[in-house]
Order: sequence, then structure tokens, then C-alpha cells
Amino acid sequence: MQEEFEVLKVTESKTDPVANTGNGAAPQAPSSSFIAVAIAFADPKYVRFESSLLLKFENKVKIEGDSAYYEGNAIGKVLERKDPSDIKVDTSYSIKYTGGYSKDGKTIYLDSRFPQSLNIEGKEISTIESIAKHHELPEKWMTEEGYTYQYAHMLATKIEREYVESLGINWELYSKEVEKGLHAVSSAKLEKSPKNLDLTPYVDSKDEETLKEIEQTMEK
Repeated sequence: MQEEFEVLKVTESKTDPVANTGNGAAPQAPSSSFIAVAIAFADPKYVRFESSLLLKFENKVKIEGDSAYYEGNAIGKVLERKDPSDIKVDTSYSIKYTGGYSKDGKTIYLDSRFPQSLNIEGKEISTIESIAKHHELPEKWMTEEGYTYQYAHMLATKIEREYVESLGINWELYSKEVEKGLHAVSSAKLEKSPKNLDLTPYVDSKDEETLKEIEQTMEK
């Protein structure tokens, strides 16, 4: 079954040298290949694949098995995959920005004081799913691709929103409830920080005060 992914990044892989047949025929034009990174929004998955086409940001591609397709045509092979199947969500620590991730990306953290479910107009939504898996996890994937925290956070919010709205939940009402929790967490003192916490969000934000607080509360 094909799954839809959205292209986030494309880089040139290589350009083959001009070929000469040696029989008097005109040399063939050099051929290029590209490496693309794409993410599936509804059920977060990451793929890196080789492409014969120069795709653009936000192009939609389909992945089936090890093959990548664009507009029905096969364009390349999958080189790497990531998904939440081997990811652990840990809610036993205090996390200043509410959510975070380990340096190796294998653990997603959600602050112990933040509610693990929200009720929006009578509909329950798990913040383990909406924030940990549909925001923090893809955000980590994108920072690993070299994006700044601020840009990765913006794209991850888009993924989180698509998930929330797919459940029939109003994004604005959901965001208001999340903001209440975010404010409570950010205004409270850290109690215990994980020793393998990825500090990229705080470094990119030049949040020296929080970095100092994390250092003081980091698990030994």
C-alpha cells in the first residue's frame, strides 16, 4: 500500500560524468540524482530516498516498499526509514518547553506535570500522540537534518495540527488548552532533567537561564 509523504529537503547526490560512446556519436548529457527527505504527517514516518527528479519543498510523493513515486511514476529507492515503532515516551521528568527528546532520538520526553489527555468540546485527545509523537518526534528528525529548532518547530506544529484536525478537533480550542499547560510548566521550576536531553532547542533559542537550570537539575 502506498503512503503519502511531503518533501522537506532535497540535495544533489552526484552528477555522472559526460559519457562518450567512442563511435563518433554525440556525448550523452550528464545525469544527476538527488537525495530527498520526506515525512508522512498523519502517522509520522521519515524517509530518505534517492530521486531521479529534482523535487521541491512540499511536493507530495508516494512510498511503497522500497520505491518512491511522484505523480504515478517511479523516481527512486528508499535509503533510510524512521518511525515511532522503537520510540519510548517518558513522562517522568520535568521539561521546560513541555516536550523534548534524547540526543539519540530514541526517547521523547513529555513533562510529568503536563496533562496526558485534553478534553476539547467533549472529545478526548492524547497529548502523547499529539505532542510527543506528532510534534516532538518529527521535530527531532528535522533538527537532525540541520534545521534550526525554530524552523523545525514551525514544521512540527503543522504536523501536529493536521493530526489534531484529522480527529475532528478544533485547532484553536486545542491550542488554548495546550497553552494553559505550557504556561504552567514554563513558569515552574525544573525538578529533575534527563541526563541525555537534547539541548538543541535551548541552545538555538539562546535560553541561557533554562540551560543553567537544566544543568543544575540534570540527573547524575
